Amino acid sequence: MHVSLSDLNPQIDEIRDEVKIAIDEVVESAQYINGPKVSNFERNISDYCDIDNAIGVSSGTDALLVSLMALDVGPGDIVLTTDYAFFSTTEVISRLNAQPVFLDIDPDTYNLDPKKLNQWLENNQDKTERVKAIIPAHLFGQCADMKPIIRTARKYNIPVIEDATQAFGAKYPNKGDSYQAGTMGKTGCFSFFPSNSLGGMGDGGMVVTRDDEIAAKIRKLRNHGAAPKYHHSMIGGNFRLNAIQAAVLSVKLQYLDKWNKMRQENAEKYNRELTDQIQTPEVAYKPEYHIYNQYVISVPGDRKELETYLRKKQIGYSIYYPVPFHQQECYQHLDYEEGDFPNSEDASQHSLAIPVYPQLSEDKQEYVIESLNNFFRN
Repeated sequence: MHVSLSDLNPQIDEIRDEVKIAIDEVVESAQYINGPKVSNFERNISDYCDIDNAIGVSSGTDALLVSLMALDVGPGDIVLTTDYAFFSTTEVISRLNAQPVFLDIDPDTYNLDPKKLNQWLENNQDKTERVKAIIPAHLFGQCADMKPIIRTARKYNIPVIEDATQAFGAKYPNKGDSYQAGTMGKTGCFSFFPSNSLGGMGDGGMVVTRDDEIAAKIRKLRNHGAAPKYHHSMIGGNFRLNAIQAAVLSVKLQYLDKWNKMRQENAEKYNRELTDQIQTPEVAYKPEYHIYNQYVISVPGDRKELETYLRKKQIGYSIYYPVPFHQQECYQHLDYEEGDFPNSEDASQHSLAIPVYPQLSEDKQEYVIESLNNFFRN
């Protein structure tokens, strides 16, 4: 049996007619740049996240970049971030000629460890004035522990940018209620890469914020720093969200909670039936707050033997992420050493994602479970 890590075909089959209508409406309108489809999608995101401002941009990477630009991050500045995430989380810092400073992760959730953040700031009092932002990433569908992160950030008056790319629809507890992922910091940044919980048919992104001034600045920055047209009060870029992507995403947003629930049900089955020799994902808060953008397991010993076995069994998998930031070739000038971030290094060597997409059939999931359990029994 062949089981893909992610299969988007069943998802599009479910909504194909609606998507075609939405795309045709863009084609017929001939409004391809910004326009009503983008504005409508921004309102839908604002309503879903219960936040004042949602600004469509060209990708999740550009959402992070434009957030840093709106905070005037530049040469000589420091941005504190996780050592373990997709590369765009740190790439955007370097593109602005600021210095990324990496922090180790919680070994159970893979998210930035708030204790490491507080420790760095306490031990580097001479550098705190240079710290212009903190970027935690909500990895694999679960929010980082934001209360202590926000508390530390407020103590030092440092804005927080949430990299919520992998957590659209995830929640974080708040006094008997909850926050939506991306709504707790100065800005929250999302990617609509096709395989994400809310994915388009190409690249797309979104910045959400409660700060009207920051929102207005980002709207300018995404359009070459112009407002009104041809009048440039700042240097920006072309960070606009494509109207066709906005149309498709507006359709998909209506199904997001249903699809996230299906991911959660698949994850619950794994949690129940996988052998206890496999470390299944840690649920830090309520089970329904984790949307399992990826289902990442950790295995003891050498992972390569398991990879060979999965390829033989035709089971899709992926390694998120094989090289922590401090070990990337382009960051060797920062003089980090092996062992500086033991939890990140351990995750990079022992973790592995298995299929959890919403439309994963029962027989395919049973095959994955049986195969994994047989591997570890033998």
